[in-house]
Amino acid sequence: MKNNTYDVVVMGSGLGGLVSALILAKEGYKVCVLEKNNQFGGNLQTFVRDKKIFDTGVHYIGGLGKGENLYTYFKYLGIMDKLHIERMHMDHYDTVCIGDDEIEYPHAQGYDNFIKQLSVYFPEEKESLIAYTKKLQEVCENFPMYNLKLGKPYANEPELLSVNAKEYIESVTNNKKLQAVLAGTNFLYAGSENSPLYVHALSVNSYMQSAWRCIRGGSQIAKHLVKEIRNHGGKVLKYKEVDQFYISEDKQLETISTTSGETYKASYFISNMEPKTTVDLIGKDNLRKAYYKRIKAQENIISSFSIFLVFKKRTVLYHNYNMYYSESLEKVWDGQNYTQESWPETYMTGMVEDQKNKGFAESLTSIAYMHFEEMQPWENTFNTVAEENDRGESYEAFKAKKVEIYLDELEKKYPNLRDSIYSIHTTTPLSYRDYIGSEDGSMYGYVKDAAHPMRSFLAPRTKISNLLLTGQSVNMHGILGVTIGAVLTASEILGLEYIMEKIQSHIEPKEKSNL
Repeated sequence: MKNNTYDVVVMGSGLGGLVSALILAKEGYKVCVLEKNNQFGGNLQTFVRDKKIFDTGVHYIGGLGKGENLYTYFKYLGIMDKLHIERMHMDHYDTVCIGDDEIEYPHAQGYDNFIKQLSVYFPEEKESLIAYTKKLQEVCENFPMYNLKLGKPYANEPELLSVNAKEYIESVTNNKKLQAVLAGTNFLYAGSENSPLYVHALSVNSYMQSAWRCIRGGSQIAKHLVKEIRNHGGKVLKYKEVDQFYISEDKQLETISTTSGETYKASYFISNMEPKTTVDLIGKDNLRKAYYKRIKAQENIISSFSIFLVFKKRTVLYHNYNMYYSESLEKVWDGQNYTQESWPETYMTGMVEDQKNKGFAESLTSIAYMHFEEMQPWENTFNTVAEENDRGESYEAFKAKKVEIYLDELEKKYPNLRDSIYSIHTTTPLSYRDYIGSEDGSMYGYVKDAAHPMRSFLAPRTKISNLLLTGQSVNMHGILGVTIGAVLTASEILGLEYIMEKIQSHIEPKEKSNL
């Protein structure tokens, strides 16, 4: 049995695992990243159909303007200047559509511009919009690392964690339509009536600062991170599925093994796997019962059904923005509680421009909520590129039926859409479970509840002293949230003040144009 010894072994190559590994590799640690699948990156993965690239989880990114938060983190990591990105529409990077209302209400880049564009449709609500944007910034200020500063989150206002997003938005304006428009992009965090305001603020604020698309897919982020890890002497390996932990009597993780029979030894281990999977590998006997039960009791955020359309050439005009749709004002917060007859009640769409035929779209991706329970007939099947299996004719029939229902809904906003389609592809909660490794195909990790704010907070350090956690279930989901979470994970080894000084040295003046 082959033995490999490192300073740090990272299990899982999602964004959190790659960023943690790169930070440590930059500091001279001998690092190895193990990935069970064919492709690195977790939610950064892409796939190709009919020569068109589709993103699985990253459809646009905020905070990449010069001097902004994610720009600076990526600058420190050495990948910012390598990314191929384009800025989305300044006056409407997102639009919100409600039911039969034909207006696409804009979310614009820049706080003043956000207010200006929505004031066209809500001229009596300008003061409400000013108050709303100020509140977003105020909330984000209470999370220092979001603003590239050192300090404990929400230390000055701990009660902030208990503020309910829906209730706050309703308090800032009595206009029901504006309430729905301000909340209309809450698909970004699977918003519900229990969602905290801080999750809403941290999710939407960076897009309001600046919103960007990755040209030819978000997997380039993972590819550049992998390259940088290797440039600093680290290893990143695929087809390495971890299946066993070996814990010493003094509660140290000594070695891990893979399904291929290899063992890996390290001073530190970082798990970018689903935390519930991680504690199962640790074993009940090696953990306090309360800790084990707390992890296992975490509620998963809902999963999704995605439809990916390849268009015939020069048939659909390209829109450099995303569209979020809810069938009614009430469903903005309640779209997860659909029925088989009403699905989909909410969805989002985004396009990719045809680089050879500018002004036209080459593809469209649309995502709707879907409960994992709908996968019950096939939940014991498993299918990835690394381990291919056929789920059977009934599964294909299920998807085909959903596609027809979905297209009927999409054609209400994109008339005669079917006439422009060259090919159709789909993913279900099973796809996300198998490729991303999230339990029940959860879109964003664990549910955060304003009424129980501390229930879902997981520290990077586990009860096994040399085993750390990272990923979307540990801090916040999203590119920025997971990146910050990975910094926190690495800081358990290096020290947070030390890392933040390194990151702050890459801060550049913000671009002021158009903002």
